[in-house]
Amino acid sequence: MKYTITGSLGHISKPIVTALVKAGHEVTVITSSAGRVKEIESLGAKAAVGSVEDPGFLTKAFQGADAVYTMVPPNFGAGNWKDYIGQVGKNYAEAIKANNIKHVVNLSSIGAHMPDGCGPVSGLYRVEQALNTLTGVNIRHLRPAYFYNNLFAQTGLIKNLGIMGANFDISDKKFMLVDPSDIATVAIQALLKLDFKGRSVQYIASDEVSTGEIAAAFGGAIDKPGLKWVLFTDEQALQGAIQAGLPEEIAKNYTEMGHAAHTGAMGEDYWNNHTPVSGKIKLADFAKTFAAIYNSDAAVAAH
Repeated sequence: MKYTITGSLGHISKPIVTALVKAGHEVTVITSSAGRVKEIESLGAKAAVGSVEDPGFLTKAFQGADAVYTMVPPNFGAGNWKDYIGQVGKNYAEAIKANNIKHVVNLSSIGAHMPDGCGPVSGLYRVEQALNTLTGVNIRHLRPAYFYNNLFAQTGLIKNLGIMGANFDISDKKFMLVDPSDIATVAIQALLKLDFKGRSVQYIASDEVSTGEIAAAFGGAIDKPGLKWVLFTDEQALQGAIQAGLPEEIAKNYTEMGHAAHTGAMGEDYWNNHTPVSGKIKLADFAKTFAAIYNSDAAVAAH
């Protein structure tokens, strides 16, 4: 079988590439960086260097593939982030159609049932819709929960103010978290089996917790007992993101997504349609990972 994988060698794409090559398949990896070519080739895959914003390049890169894995790389320079994400989805759809590809595993997100009001995730709604216009194509949309890795952004708050926080606060164990390795496991299984038909959505979560439990777990791991999660206003979150260096367009989208998480709108479809948590990496596991990075940074700063 021949596969084309987007996302270069990211946290999810690299394990996918490794597993497919190990299973004896031919794999092409799309990357925007020529500097990644040697690493891709060292895994036994072929590199295709170009931009997901170029439909012609994608059409060539998808040529001959039996199945593709699609994801939209982050672009913090986008003038309209949702439009950018949606356009990449249209580019993927065009390339898939041109090559008569029959199976697509698409990385989306929890909240992608929302046409608007969920920041960049509403851009992923547009990606799903673009792919769903295709006929004769079997598509599995993966909708993972909030990435554990996003919590590394809390480091500055903890070190400078002794708190964690955001413009969402979820106290009833209904905040869903996921580890990239758990997403990769699901994607690999779908790509190897290719047994899905029509259009389907699969939610992926590693744990379901409250934001207070996140603060407690992290506080215990980094020897800061009593660490609390603080709810910020949307304006406070927006200004904090801008002060941290994010472009205003990106900061606005993240603030909108946080608001959707706080109101429950982002997770509504998850709770209506999800299957039991299947991911292996629990909050306690990630708290140890966070502590190792946090303490390493602290040690470097001390010197």
